[in-house]
Amino acid sequence: MIRFSALDSWEDPRGGQIERIRIDNGILALEVLSLGGIIRSLWAPDRHGERTNIVLGCDSAADYLAQDACLGAAVGRYANRIKQGQINCRGKTFSLDKNFNGHCLHGGREGFHRRLWQLGTLPDGVRLSLISPDGDMGFPGECRVQLDYRLAGNNLFVEFMASSSQDCPVSLTQHSYFNLDGRADIAEHQLQLDSNKTLATDSEGIPCGIVDTQGSMLDLSQGKALKTLLGQPELAGGQGLDHCFISRQQKDELWRVGRLSAPLSGRGLTLYTNQPGVQLYTGAGLEGVKGRKGQAMKAWQGVCLEPQMLPDGANQPQLHGDPWITPGQVYHHLSRYEFDTQA
Repeated sequence: MIRFSALDSWEDPRGGQIERIRIDNGILALEVLSLGGIIRSLWAPDRHGERTNIVLGCDSAADYLAQDACLGAAVGRYANRIKQGQINCRGKTFSLDKNFNGHCLHGGREGFHRRLWQLGTLPDGVRLSLISPDGDMGFPGECRVQLDYRLAGNNLFVEFMASSSQDCPVSLTQHSYFNLDGRADIAEHQLQLDSNKTLATDSEGIPCGIVDTQGSMLDLSQGKALKTLLGQPELAGGQGLDHCFISRQQKDELWRVGRLSAPLSGRGLTLYTNQPGVQLYTGAGLEGVKGRKGQAMKAWQGVCLEPQMLPDGANQPQLHGDPWITPGQVYHHLSRYEFDTQA
């Protein structure tokens, strides 16, 4: 039985109101905002059955709008990077918003994470919808997006569907930062991944090949404490993980990405998705971002697991997965976050 609670709305400093709703199935609970499709809070039990919020967030719309970390947001029209902010289709070049070192990141400055979504309820969760007009941040075609957050037992399902009136690349993701035990950083978290391939990238995160992780520092098949990866000069100059790991599967079916766990609380999170890649980001850029109670966040305070099409996939057809959709075609992203506890 899902319980719904309409929370007091927030003032949007740009004008209007931001809706907030809490859904609770007795095991997991979720607070969702109409701003950016943001998951502001996600409560899950620890080994003693005590529920605590396990995602990073802010206390006001102004704080969310002042940061560019995409805290808890639905990201699009294209998650991650598009090289030089350009895509080409049928001989025509489209110039996108360049908001990251001359590239387009997460859909541009005014991506989906900053938009007001229509928010409604489902029997087991909430549904958000958004219309992105033709030319939005430079992307071709009117894009209609539907996002469902649903709770089923100890699972959170995240499902995106999208269509476009013109040929357009689409890659949507959920950008929550997880901290499963509430400590100051995620150094003690353990991460195990089933994937043994990751994208090689240049210094600005643009893919330039695929590498096998077996036997390397990024071999996470047996699991490692994140503290063994943070601060390592071989990884993004000491910034930690900001790597896209690639699915072993070719079909549009759920594959097990891996498991994040926190020994202190006993909480675990296993991720399944139908997307061809998952960006693992340990939050080096969180330093100074204003979080709850106005407190400045620290680097590595949370970790993102972002299922998505591959970065710059719109320009690199040799990469796994085709992000382009045509009129009449439906983009479909389904991810399942399964929570558990260990003694």
